[in-house]
Amino acid sequence: MKITWLGHSGFRIEIAGEILLIDPFLTGNPLFPEDRRAEAIEGVTHILASHGHGDHVGDLIDIAKSNDLPVSGMVELMGWLGNNGVEKANGFNKGGTISIGDVKVTMVHATHSSSTPDGSYAGGESGFMISGEGHTIYFSGDTDVMADMKIFNDLHEPDIGLLCSGGHFTMDMKRAAYAAKTFFDFKTIIPCHYKTFPLLAQSAQEMIDALPGTNVVEPEVLKPIEF
Repeated sequence: MKITWLGHSGFRIEIAGEILLIDPFLTGNPLFPEDRRAEAIEGVTHILASHGHGDHVGDLIDIAKSNDLPVSGMVELMGWLGNNGVEKANGFNKGGTISIGDVKVTMVHATHSSSTPDGSYAGGESGFMISGEGHTIYFSGDTDVMADMKIFNDLHEPDIGLLCSGGHFTMDMKRAAYAAKTFFDFKTIIPCHYKTFPLLAQSAQEMIDALPGTNVVEPEVLKPIEF
């Protein structure tokens, strides 16, 4: 299994024979090298969208249409994508589980906000539990700490956390570390939604210091992390 950060909250996950693209924001992302776009989307089999903000769906319509890819996420957001020419937009909702080949994806709650770049109603914000190859990955989406996270851990027992932690719009490093320590038992954490812009955290050192028993990996853009 490989997890590759695309900058901000974008990830490429190679798992159980599938290649998942999550929240692709490539164009206009200061961390993403535009000349490596083809590398980021090569072989992708499915796209997941956590919510409708432009820094999460920025390149989604173009990638999905150009490559005839299915997209899954909140039902109202998928309706908007369908109205914008995405033919394989599959809506589900919080608590629902879909199968992508041998990968199981459950949508879970997040606490944030959600609308599309044109201001349309996008249903609501979410995260995902992604299970395959003996691992469960918690992709937090954009969220703050919430007590629901205990339920997520009880039900899914994720061993890998992809946690938003840049602050200002989401949890910061301190709050993300608190969430990890209080509600989860991660073996590995990969911070995201940071470094992109000056008002976000530029380092995960505070999280690393707060979680001495956990492998906190500061990702490098387009450098796969193997499990």
